[in-house]
Amino acid sequence: MRFATHTLGCKLNFAETSHLQRQFSEAGHTLVDYREIADLYIINTCTVTSVAEKKCRNAIRQAISQNNAATIAVIGCFAQNDAKQIASIPGVNIILGNDKKHLLLDIIENKQGNIQDTSEPKSFQLSYSGGDRTRTFFKIQDGCDYFCTYCAIPFARGRSRSATIEETVAMAKKIAESGTREIVLTGVNTGTFGLHHGEKFVDLLRQLDTIEGILRYRISSIEPNLITDEIIDFVAQSRAFLPHFHIPLQAGSDKVLKMMHRHYDTALYANRLIHIKEVMPDACIAADVITGFNGEDDETFAQSKAFIDSLPISYLHVFPYSDRPNTAALRMDEKIAIPVRKARSLELHALSDRKRHAFIQSQMGKTHTVLWEHTCHHTPQGDTMQGWTENYIRLQRPFDEHLAGQITPFEVTDLTIVENFACED
Repeated sequence: MRFATHTLGCKLNFAETSHLQRQFSEAGHTLVDYREIADLYIINTCTVTSVAEKKCRNAIRQAISQNNAATIAVIGCFAQNDAKQIASIPGVNIILGNDKKHLLLDIIENKQGNIQDTSEPKSFQLSYSGGDRTRTFFKIQDGCDYFCTYCAIPFARGRSRSATIEETVAMAKKIAESGTREIVLTGVNTGTFGLHHGEKFVDLLRQLDTIEGILRYRISSIEPNLITDEIIDFVAQSRAFLPHFHIPLQAGSDKVLKMMHRHYDTALYANRLIHIKEVMPDACIAADVITGFNGEDDETFAQSKAFIDSLPISYLHVFPYSDRPNTAALRMDEKIAIPVRKARSLELHALSDRKRHAFIQSQMGKTHTVLWEHTCHHTPQGDTMQGWTENYIRLQRPFDEHLAGQITPFEVTDLTIVENFACED
């Protein structure tokens, strides 16, 4: 059987899709490009915004138009939260939420026909992405207990859960055996890893740091209240954990943070970033920001923007607020007009560009270590290869196949930096 996959949303989804790809391939099925004719199309969906859901619907219709006789399997967060809408699209055969999507191969091979299962997500399965010979995204945690007022993810992915440290380390050793040099730890609320086992995230980090073969680790995202001084200090002195952090802020206003039901205030957030920069001066720090949330009037937005501008943030991921089904924010007053949300988003994108430029300028002339990728880029100046510094700056050099997958010191200059590189976390 020829099968194709399409993944939307977070790196967690990409890790899970790769797990399915390995399952199907090991069972003798052939993976093809999503734009090709296939017998089975698997769409792993996202529900974080209305735009994400629109992209999911478009991907479903694309698959149906390519082969209306194919089996169409829609899985993941959008499937979990709105199976009824997906089922209304003619041609969809299988709809699986997050608890059952890892059973897709069994369902297909047992020829169970049309099926819909969006039972509450309770199971957990370690998984990791493939296809990149230098790094992998490793799912170590799933679900969230926080129920922020704007967020539908707890409804889509269930409560926080994970494997044990022992099980997680065993999987990391398997990844190391594949030749992967860098692991990015992913999850919905990564810092809550192990809590229901009576274990601590920082203890997992200590165990992972001892695994031979893995030369680098990044923590993809961690909540401000969960990135403790203990974690920060460990990363600063560890063998392999890198000075690159993704710490969601969401709003630079205590009023809005309270309305969002976040678990910290602006003072705690600022203190975390200050501590990081004290022990890792060249650290790269990214932040998520939602703009246009209920109650964010002009004065509040100005305060929030000024707070963000004052922080040692290297770049932002900016999202205009989007109403999500079943969330508490739907019942709130003080709605912000959509054109205002979009205008503020543009302002914050411009602020992000300035911050990223300032961060890169602060690194000019410094030598960092770069993990070089295998891909050859053809440019008018000749063939080049690219890689990321430990603090997440994308650099390039003339292509040398002997350096692919290797880590070497390299200087940040106007000539070595990749112009307009896109941050991937």
